[in-house]
Amino acid sequence: MMVSALIERELSAETFPVRHGVFVAVVGPSGAGKDTVIGYARALFADETRLEFVRRVITRPSDAASEDHDTLADAAFVEAEADGAFAISWEAHGLRYGLPADVDWSVANGHVAVANVSRAIIPTLRERYANLAIVEITASPDVLASRLAMRGRESRGEVLARLARSANVTLTGPGVTTIDNSGPRELAGERFAELLLKAMAFSDMSGMI
Repeated sequence: MMVSALIERELSAETFPVRHGVFVAVVGPSGAGKDTVIGYARALFADETRLEFVRRVITRPSDAASEDHDTLADAAFVEAEADGAFAISWEAHGLRYGLPADVDWSVANGHVAVANVSRAIIPTLRERYANLAIVEITASPDVLASRLAMRGRESRGEVLARLARSANVTLTGPGVTTIDNSGPRELAGERFAELLLKAMAFSDMSGMI
């Protein structure tokens, strides 16, 4: 926690938004396959040092059916948040989510940070990062419903309610790219990889200015 707090203090001395690198915010409804697309790119760019795939902290135990993340109990999460352990944190679906404070350091040093985030925090990300790319992963309603049902975490009624909430969310503003992941993951994965290559190229140019 002391290291995270130190990063926060150092960055506080500078003017936000954080510049030089790029923050890639991956958003979209549950069941769209955000973690699948991110995982495809992570494997493809396994040796790429300019890319950082951010490991989230969540108040939910990790299991084989969900992303690989760090877990904290609610009380421990609140304490870590107060200590400046997170660059960004939010609540959704009864859970708390956080991105480690060193994400700011990575972006400030010209890296491309990739994270699965909530669409609700896009305004906060726009204020925090000068170079923000938003990638919305989507899928057809039938595919979303099928994938959510396969998880077995929610009842049919809860699945339908989640889909209804997602249908009412519309992203606006600059830097938004939509990728349909209804088909083979390779198709969406390659499109996402192209966007990451562009982000790295932009970051390289930004570092030269």
